[in-house]
Amino acid sequence: MDVRIKICGITRPEDAEKALALGADTVGCVFHAASARHVTEEVARDIQVAVGDGGTLVGLFVDPTVDQVRAVLDRVELDVLQFHGQESPAFCEQFGRSYLKAVAMSADVDLAAVNNAFRSARGVLLDSAHDGQFGGTGHQFDWGWVDAGLEKRLILAGGLTADNVGDAIRQVRPAAVDVSSGVEKEKGIKDSDRMRAFIEAALSEISEGGL
Repeated sequence: MDVRIKICGITRPEDAEKALALGADTVGCVFHAASARHVTEEVARDIQVAVGDGGTLVGLFVDPTVDQVRAVLDRVELDVLQFHGQESPAFCEQFGRSYLKAVAMSADVDLAAVNNAFRSARGVLLDSAHDGQFGGTGHQFDWGWVDAGLEKRLILAGGLTADNVGDAIRQVRPAAVDVSSGVEKEKGIKDSDRMRAFIEAALSEISEGGL
């Protein structure tokens, strides 16, 4: 099984190009105004051009209205939508795009029930819950909370870095890993050396683990 690599919180076309050139499969843009990594539709279009056919472009939303999502889709060719709020399956399904449903992890999350409710999702993204923030916190949750048997459906996020992504892949065996703050020099500005180290560490574990 391949483990895909996603670099989220992209705010500059050059960072998208670099991430994909280094071996990432997917990059993500944030369309949540409260986020420090929020991008406008104009910037996202530039990032879309930079991605081209070289990878997958994901758009992240938090409890948006239908009109807000459609306004972005009218201007930006997103491959996948990512929902980080309290969106229902019916809400997520209505846009005619593949989607990911994010889960703010804690010890009492019934992950099997969430997975069952969102069977229509391309995958379930597990992220840290911290001070009401939606991703990009740099905090790691307890990987022991992840239910066995769901690996092929899971995208693992939350506090991943070059130092721990290998351990994360070995323990959780996710379908993909997702990093944002762990490869930044400041919020929204990716660091080429950190992206390279993260991607190399992930690819090394995938190769050595025979996944």
